[in-house]
Amino acid sequence: MKINQPAPDFELPDLEGGHQRLSDYRGKIVIVNFWSCDCPHSERTDKAIMSMFVQWRDDVVMLSIAANRSENVEALKNAANARRLPTVMLDANCFVADLYEAQTTPHVYVIDRDGILRYRGAVDDMTFRKRIPTRFFLDEAVESLLEGHLPALTESPAYGCTIVREI
Repeated sequence: MKINQPAPDFELPDLEGGHQRLSDYRGKIVIVNFWSCDCPHSERTDKAIMSMFVQWRDDVVMLSIAANRSENVEALKNAANARRLPTVMLDANCFVADLYEAQTTPHVYVIDRDGILRYRGAVDDMTFRKRIPTRFFLDEAVESLLEGHLPALTESPAYGCTIVREI
């Protein structure tokens, strides 16, 4: 996957029994969020992302992808409901996680209205040594696209829990 190139399309089942396809959201800015119900970093960033949605309104969609083989559907549903996440999809065989080369939860990808990947990496600048974030990369990328220009930062190292691909 390369920045400023079309993001690979995918289709996955959601927690409600339907199917979601990335290309169905063309015309909106899409955040693809590799997500975990057990990861404390996902829980922390879910709060920040959902507060950002208040300002973005209907121009931005988030598709959270649960790719950890160690998490069951009931736990995913409970966490998604508690955190008020709009769409959570199941990637049980890590097909999309592998396609997108996602390594951690969270690991976010911002796709513009034309389906072009414009940012990938961390939600913010928190690390093991820096416990309080001061820069919100995801917000910067989305705001840039909403304002009609490309993000200044297009990539950062993702930080969080490693995606569990085998159990």
